Amino acid sequence: MENQQSIFKGKTLLITGGTGSFGNAVLSRFLNTDIKEIRIFSRDEKKQDDMRHHFNNARLKFYIGDVRDRQSIDVAMTDVDYVFHAAALKQVPSCEFFPLEAVKTNVLGTENVLTSAVQHNVNKVIVLSTDKACYPINAMGISKAMMEKVAIAKARSLSSSSKTVICCTRYGNVMASRGSVIPLWIDQINNGKNITITDPEMTRFMMSLNDAVDLVLYAFQNGFNGDLFVQKAPAATLNVLSKALHELLDVKENVQIIGTRHGEKLHESLVTREEMAKSIDLGDYYRIPCDGRDLNYNKYFEEGEEKRSSFDDYHSHNTHRLNVAEMKTLLLKLDLF
Repeated sequence: MENQQSIFKGKTLLITGGTGSFGNAVLSRFLNTDIKEIRIFSRDEKKQDDMRHHFNNARLKFYIGDVRDRQSIDVAMTDVDYVFHAAALKQVPSCEFFPLEAVKTNVLGTENVLTSAVQHNVNKVIVLSTDKACYPINAMGISKAMMEKVAIAKARSLSSSSKTVICCTRYGNVMASRGSVIPLWIDQINNGKNITITDPEMTRFMMSLNDAVDLVLYAFQNGFNGDLFVQKAPAATLNVLSKALHELLDVKENVQIIGTRHGEKLHESLVTREEMAKSIDLGDYYRIPCDGRDLNYNKYFEEGEEKRSSFDDYHSHNTHRLNVAEMKTLLLKLDLF
């Protein structure tokens, strides 16, 4: 990313949920810059210890805590310049069974992080969201949608004298991230098992971890308070992804259809129809500015709002659909290969 070193020179970055795939990707890129310090905030001491030994860098600091616990956030937030808020419960089925846990982490935890950041005069907070927050049908997506609303409302409420800028990013399936289907399928293939497919015609956006980091950095460099950024991405059916993996690993295709899991969609959306009506097309990205209207609705009975019938949502069925060859090209860019 252009000017990455000068932007972060001498600055302290806090990554909540930093032991996950996103945090590791940020570290791999940022520890080679002139950033002053990167703080990893998470609950898992084992993952923190693994990360400490793997990177072995004095500028990397670790904080045990939970976004549900405001006091532990305040300790980590002291003297921080920037925050990437990645801490979340992300597994769709587990959130279906424990929806209140998703609320506690994804919604209330986000409020804790943002309130702490504002009170500690953090310059910029980027909140990481997911395509499942767009027209949500499952508890994980609903909690993430509420997380976005909390972040945008917090941004809208900040006074003109506030030092803090709050932006959101929303992205689709991150290929080969922890708990995702690609590492699972590779493991099944390597162990001589049939790969388990929920629905061959299910489509998902395909993004790399580098794409996710690029999106966050783009929002960091270009965002205003309350902005939501989406990176345009291709999509593929699970059938195409399966064929591409089998061809790359040079094995006979063996597939077992198991049916959709709790709370899964057939297709995902990244931008709603309503958001598309006010989005700004920036080439590789959409910027969706904050709705700045106040609670005085009387004038809207007369004025109304712009027509939206000419817009459609941006989803994994109407974006560019990858064929097997294109999917193989994307997969070959992953560290797994």
